[in-house]
Amino acid sequence: MPTEIENLNPNVYSKCKERPITKEDIDESIPDPFDTREIFDLIRNINDPEHPLTLEELRVVEEDLIKVHNDCDEVFVNFTPTIPHCSMATLIGLSIRVKLLRSLPPRFKVTVEITPGTHASENAVNKQLADKERVAAAMENKHLAEVINQCIALKEADTGLFVP
Repeated sequence: MPTEIENLNPNVYSKCKERPITKEDIDESIPDPFDTREIFDLIRNINDPEHPLTLEELRVVEEDLIKVHNDCDEVFVNFTPTIPHCSMATLIGLSIRVKLLRSLPPRFKVTVEITPGTHASENAVNKQLADKERVAAAMENKHLAEVINQCIALKEADTGLFVP
């Protein structure tokens, strides 16, 4: 975790309501393709590495910045760092990518990029996030993997425990 916080007073936004479960969601005989809300639900509660807030509360991730193409098994996520020089951008992108790779069927190609024009090092960060070898090497780094796992752990509101 960083020792010096770059954005001391980030804007905090309200969370959207949980998606209601419908009869179609329960019926296993009905095809249920992935949609943008389902992907958003997977990543919205990722913890920010600097603040005790989620990426949704900071509007780093938003449903309308997600694209899902079930016909070609692709998921595309744009994320928006809270400040243009955010040093945590790569870590946030890695957390999103790792969460999706662990949660989605392996047939999906996952692309995670910074929302165009929102970060000073947008191209460099996007290049790192697109490089499968760099992502794999990052996850082999024990300290980095631990930080990413803390970011993607679900915080149980009632107990204060973290659930992987």
